[in-house]
Amino acid sequence: MKTPIGSLHHAEAPARVLLVDDEPMVREVVARYLEQDGHEVVAVADGETALAQFDEGRFDLVVLDLMLPAVDGLSVLREMRRTSDTPVIVLTARGEEGDRVLGFDLGADDYVVKPFSPRELTRRVTSVLRRVASPPTTAGQTLRFDPLEIGERTREVRVDGVSVELTRREFDLLLFLARSPRQVFSRAQLLERVWDSSPEWQDPATVTVHVGHLRHKIEPDPGQPRWLITVRGVGYRFEP
Repeated sequence: MKTPIGSLHHAEAPARVLLVDDEPMVREVVARYLEQDGHEVVAVADGETALAQFDEGRFDLVVLDLMLPAVDGLSVLREMRRTSDTPVIVLTARGEEGDRVLGFDLGADDYVVKPFSPRELTRRVTSVLRRVASPPTTAGQTLRFDPLEIGERTREVRVDGVSVELTRREFDLLLFLARSPRQVFSRAQLLERVWDSSPEWQDPATVTVHVGHLRHKIEPDPGQPRWLITVRGVGYRFEP
């Protein structure tokens, strides 16, 4: 059974953060900024130590560099996801788009591209913690678009009665679109409403990647989507 997500009463509540980066300067600066925001930080330099710390202690969030010695960040993320839904923000070098996509496939909640502003990262941490503390699933009903079913409170998705495993962000995106059928949303709007971010802080291509993942998971033919429709030059809509 996966461990529960850290209990946060509100977005500004102090969190226990595991910071994993092999660059001493990055660890020092990021830890200082996170601690200034009131968070408790455990900083480590390699994947093996990160997994050991993760197994021993309860963390509310992980900041994970993908380029680590010995055990790389993607392997660390894969291992964490075997037992936990703790939110993870990955750090990637510019141009490593393939790693970012794979990171999302493995369940990463967000990513920040190096070099980055420490304030940008702390803002992302606050944003992710806020979403985890207040997931958009308060209605408690099941949305049915035969044969697609979306359980708001259970956060379960079924197609033809078969359960489909989605990441937290994939589910939030699908639910947001399904709650407003046929309404078109731009990528910037989806960043603001689902990611609690903006193109200034987040690459709009993130939305495109997540829509693509969703299509491969729920659409009978991802190349000819039935539910997640692209409106050229505008954005996306959900067709009920």
